[in-house]
Amino acid sequence: MKSDVYTEYFQKSKVFLYPLLKLKKGIAYVPIQTYVCWEHTYAVEEHQLLCEYKSKSNDKFKLFCNKYLKSHPLFVKYLDLKDDKHLFIFDLKEHKNDFDRFLKGKYSQFSFNTKLTILDFFNSSGHMLDYIHYFLSPDEVHKDYADALNVDVDLIVEIYEVCSIPNLHKETFYKDNEILNCLLTKNSIYLEK
Repeated sequence: MKSDVYTEYFQKSKVFLYPLLKLKKGIAYVPIQTYVCWEHTYAVEEHQLLCEYKSKSNDKFKLFCNKYLKSHPLFVKYLDLKDDKHLFIFDLKEHKNDFDRFLKGKYSQFSFNTKLTILDFFNSSGHMLDYIHYFLSPDEVHKDYADALNVDVDLIVEIYEVCSIPNLHKETFYKDNEILNCLLTKNSIYLEK
């Protein structure tokens, strides 16, 4: 049976890394975007996941942050970005091998546990789950992708993966230096004269 193919770009960190936080799908707030680096602040080699949320800082959001994000075992830092935007940074070093595979677009080489975690996260997503399954185990759709892309199936088999590598420009958090200065000021060490 011929499957549908998915060739459009999507934010890879949101699909392949965010589920590693094991926050259940359907919780009150989800990130508007996720990133794997922050220009001039965090490099991809630091294995950080940045989750940007948009919400008013009301009691409901603060309760959510304290319950799910700030108490998360991988939580590193929170930044109020103003304009109802918030940035939460998580350390994914315990998933270093899969993070590195992610950066190379080697989704089919993720560890068994990581694949299970991702599939579990999308288990109620219907058609999206099919795409995720094929990205993680592409064998059965090589012919479909070769047909859709009008290339020889041997080329797809040689490449093996059917999902493009992350676009690091799109996976990078870019914000004004004002935010960086704010971050540095809050964490500065002042030396006495």
